[in-house]
Amino acid sequence: MIKLTLKKLPTVTLEAETISPDRLAELSNQQISDRAVYHGKRQQRLGDYFDVQGERSENIVVRGDLRRVRMIGHRMSRGSITIHGDVSMHLGAHMSGGVIVVNGNAGDWVGAEMSGGVIRIHGNAGGQVGAAYRGSLAGMTDGTIVIDGTAGIEIGMRMRRGTIVVGGKVRDFAGLQMKGGTIVLMDGAEIRTGAWMNRGTIISLKPIQVMPTFLKSASYNPTFINVYSRELNDRFDLDLPYGADEGAYTRYCGDKSVPGKGEILVWQPY
Repeated sequence: MIKLTLKKLPTVTLEAETISPDRLAELSNQQISDRAVYHGKRQQRLGDYFDVQGERSENIVVRGDLRRVRMIGHRMSRGSITIHGDVSMHLGAHMSGGVIVVNGNAGDWVGAEMSGGVIRIHGNAGGQVGAAYRGSLAGMTDGTIVIDGTAGIEIGMRMRRGTIVVGGKVRDFAGLQMKGGTIVLMDGAEIRTGAWMNRGTIISLKPIQVMPTFLKSASYNPTFINVYSRELNDRFDLDLPYGADEGAYTRYCGDKSVPGKGEILVWQPY
């Protein structure tokens, strides 16, 4: 196991995409300490900011106030990163495999354009979770992001596949221009959910304001959600409802202004 403990708080943003099993797993302790990080525009050593213990491992543990440390797990494809503390932007961006767990809060762009792997945030996250970067046509294309707390705007923007689950309230434009995949809102969302949605599924377990460009089509209990909920509950210790005896979903189709073929399912307990 490789253990990294922040020694001093950076005065400006520290670019630390080198903190990834793909970049550190084959290195000795000294080589890890000598890896480059960028403090603003200046290239410095990882060891200048982190106390480094261990070597040659795909499992990394990071501790400290990382609110000015970003890009951790960038393009990660294997292994694990466990973070104890709050962390900055672009966590797990472009990752294709492995597991990232944050025991704290995370900034914007968690799992942006990821294509595989799992990210679990035991706290709140910022905006653009699993989203496409500005100018890009595709957000996340696979993988799973689970956030226990709240999340910001535009989560799942232009996502094509994969799963995002948020335990707390989500802000505006959840599923903006969504092209596929599934977003589960356990505590609902603010306004404009599913705006310009093409395909995919948004599930809300609390009442939400559905835009007038979505048409109500049915009230039912789809079998796939029951299977999906049990799987997520078992993997991530969640409490998603399943079974026709608990309630039903109201289905809205849209966004008809695109026109789109997505769906928003709103849970109605009995």
